[in-house]
Amino acid sequence: MKKEIFPLQELTLHPIGVIHTPYQEKYHAPRQPGVDKKEIIGTIELYPDKNFDQALEYLAGFERVWIISWFHKNNDWKPKVLPPRSGRTKRGVFATRSPHRPNPIGLSLCKLIDVKGRIIRVENPDLLDGTPILDIKPYIPYAEAFPDSEIGWLAEIENMDETPYNIEVSNSANEQAAWLQNEYDIHLIDRAIDILSFDPLPHSYRRIMSDENGGFVMAIKSWRLRYTITGKNVLIFAIESGYPKEVIDSIDFTKEPLHDQEAHIQFHGRWMKDMA
Repeated sequence: MKKEIFPLQELTLHPIGVIHTPYQEKYHAPRQPGVDKKEIIGTIELYPDKNFDQALEYLAGFERVWIISWFHKNNDWKPKVLPPRSGRTKRGVFATRSPHRPNPIGLSLCKLIDVKGRIIRVENPDLLDGTPILDIKPYIPYAEAFPDSEIGWLAEIENMDETPYNIEVSNSANEQAAWLQNEYDIHLIDRAIDILSFDPLPHSYRRIMSDENGGFVMAIKSWRLRYTITGKNVLIFAIESGYPKEVIDSIDFTKEPLHDQEAHIQFHGRWMKDMA
C-alpha cells in the first residue's frame, strides 16, 4: 500500500486560556516582547475546571516562558510580507515573525513574574487583549540560546552602512499624541518612530506618500501624521484625522460606524477646527 504523503489535512486546537493586556488593536501592540518603552504587565488566565492549576506546578522557578498563542484577529495570510526592518524588500513569511501566517500561531518569549493558581503574570508581552493562549513552556537557556547563530537576511540590514533616521516630534504633535493616548488609549508616535527611523520616504506598502503641500504624510489606520525630512532628520509636526470634516459632519454613525469614531469626532472639534 502506498503511504500517504500528507495524512493530516486538519487539526483541532483547544485554547487553555486568554491573556489580558492594555493593547486593544494591532497597531497598539509592540512588534516583539519588550520593545515597548514602558513596562507592561500581561496576565494569562487559564480556564477553570481543567486541572490547569496542577499543570502549572513548578513553573514559577523559571525566569522566562514561551507563550504560544493564536492571532485571533488575523483573517488571512500573506506569502510575502514587509517587516519593519526589511527596507523595501518583501520577505517570505516563513523567514519573518509576521503574524500574517497560514496558521496564525504566535510565539512570544516573556519574563515570568509570578504564578498564582491559574493566573500567570508576565512582563512586556506583545499580544492583544483577549488573545487565546494555546500553550506555555519554560525557556531553557542551554537548549534554546544560540547567540552566534546566522540570522539570514537580517544580517544584511545590520551590516548596512546606512545610518537610521533621527526622529523628532514637534511640541504641538506631542501634545496631540498625548491627548489621544490619555483620552482614548491611541498610541501613534512610538509606531511612527519604529517605521520612519528606518525608511521615511514614500512607500505604498507602508502607506507613506508625498504631501502636495510639501513634506510627507504617513497613514496609521485612520490617522495621519505629517512630517518633513532634512538630511537624516525627520520632524513629525502634526497629527490629523483621516476623515474629512464633511464626513464627520454628515455621516450617520448608527449605520456607518468609523474606526476610533469618538476620538475622531472630538479630535476634529479640538484640533482640526483651526485647519479649516
